[in-house]
Amino acid sequence: MIVFVVGTDTGVGKTVTTAALAVRHGPGTIVVKPTQTGVGTDEPDISVVRHLAGCEVAEFTRLEDPLAPDTAARLRGVEIPTVGEHAARIRELARSRDTVLVEGAGGVRVRLDTAGGTLLDLAAELAEDHPVRTHVVTRIGLGTLNHTELTVDALRSRGLEPDGLVLGALPPDLGQAEQCNRTELLRVTGVPIVGAIPAGSGRLPPGLFRARAAMWLNELTPR
Repeated sequence: MIVFVVGTDTGVGKTVTTAALAVRHGPGTIVVKPTQTGVGTDEPDISVVRHLAGCEVAEFTRLEDPLAPDTAARLRGVEIPTVGEHAARIRELARSRDTVLVEGAGGVRVRLDTAGGTLLDLAAELAEDHPVRTHVVTRIGLGTLNHTELTVDALRSRGLEPDGLVLGALPPDLGQAEQCNRTELLRVTGVPIVGAIPAGSGRLPPGLFRARAAMWLNELTPR
């Protein structure tokens, strides 16, 4: 199984959600980050997933600057893999793993290579010959309806129906917008909310994080 974890934007909680999904899918899961940018400014996403979930991880490309992958590569004049090359490596991993979780970088139209290939292109290419699931990680606050609907529409335009929305950093206290959006997200997208990760969960000790992951994703039905 190949599962894409895509976000409506940067900073919406994709990495911690990916770690929770890795726990939920259990042994035989590997998490793939096709491209990691900004290495050296913060702990790389893939290291966070390894720490929290304790699963196998793989990172294909590292770029120094905290920019979109194609921008970071052009800035430094370096060659980076194409979307097709990423797809080939993911297919190979899928032959020997029960689940391959692919964490995106930013939104679905972020360019992963200097030829214009996007995360959306990568998911669509893999879906041509392999079952692909997608989970959309989003915020719950003001502005989320627009961002989430655009992301869902982009996925559907390539024949990828999202399996569910995950609230990536649910605050402890919900204001009016947050309370309304719990209902409105389903109304405007037609995609159910299948999980909610409490804000600050990435700072939990790994054992406690793993114990709680199933509860956060209690509406997610593996298949």
